[in-house]
Amino acid sequence: MSRVRVAVLMGGRSSEHDVSLASARSVVEALDPARYETVAVEIGRDGRWEIGPATRAALEGGGEPDVESLPVPAAQIPATLSEVDVVFPVLHGPFGEDGTVQGFLELADVPYVGAGVMASALCMDKDLFKSVLRDKGIPVTDSVTVRDANGFESPFGFPVFIKPARLGSSVGITKARSQDELRTGLDLAFRHDEKVLVEEFVDGVEVECSVLGNLEPVASTPGEIVADADWYDYSAKYDEGGMELIVPPRISPEAIERVQELSVAAFRATECEGMARADCFVRGDDEVLVNELNTIPGFTATSVYAKLFEASGLPYEELLEKLIALALERHQRRGKLTF
Repeated sequence: MSRVRVAVLMGGRSSEHDVSLASARSVVEALDPARYETVAVEIGRDGRWEIGPATRAALEGGGEPDVESLPVPAAQIPATLSEVDVVFPVLHGPFGEDGTVQGFLELADVPYVGAGVMASALCMDKDLFKSVLRDKGIPVTDSVTVRDANGFESPFGFPVFIKPARLGSSVGITKARSQDELRTGLDLAFRHDEKVLVEEFVDGVEVECSVLGNLEPVASTPGEIVADADWYDYSAKYDEGGMELIVPPRISPEAIERVQELSVAAFRATECEGMARADCFVRGDDEVLVNELNTIPGFTATSVYAKLFEASGLPYEELLEKLIALALERHQRRGKLTF
């Protein structure tokens, strides 16, 4: 049997560029070279694309997967990608997780891992995401959308969280405890986005749940996030020892089941396919609120998404194989449609 040719798409223009490289490195290392021929496709912070071989030997010593890569003129990128069997986008944030790359791959008619154009764009926009979930009867954390900071006052009291509507990895987020901190947080968030959310503080347990599948998605065992900080910020997410993941979470069995139920419901409501990680809060009365759905979560072997499925009996290598199979299945299924 010939090997499946996989292009691992990494880097990107967003502030999460380095996180993407770390995730992509893990994916390349874990793909069985007897079954997969892996090609590294790195997008620089300047938007420049480079394509080259990605092998285990090339990754020794923790180097970046970009090995003997060659710049690719923009006009040649669709033809180059069309030569692979499937693309695995490991891009976080804008220009990768927001439907832009997914639309490009749709135009090139290339199978790809993860959510489609609409679902990617919707889940990236926390304002629209919450609107859709509210309409579907799925409980979400309360928030207001701000486009002009002048004279704005918190309707929730303090503390509150201020966040750009369309970023990830806690970039540009502030926990404000006063009106002065609110103004500072709004200034920071508006540097990253023209639309900002001010979100209620939820006194509860932060729980995450991984979802996998296309038309029949399944939820992992959830995990509890315990940050070594006042809140789950960028450092807590990515610094060594910044957080502890407790599986299963220290909540009631009924609340665990509810987290899984709502995670799958949010996945279906936003028409996600492939993968997503649901971030939830569980209050003391076992009420569960969905906060976000991440369509390309951190993807190292020790990232929350993979660790939760490993705890559910699906090892990292098998998880990657499943995601590639789901991408190929969706492309074949949709290829039967008449447009």
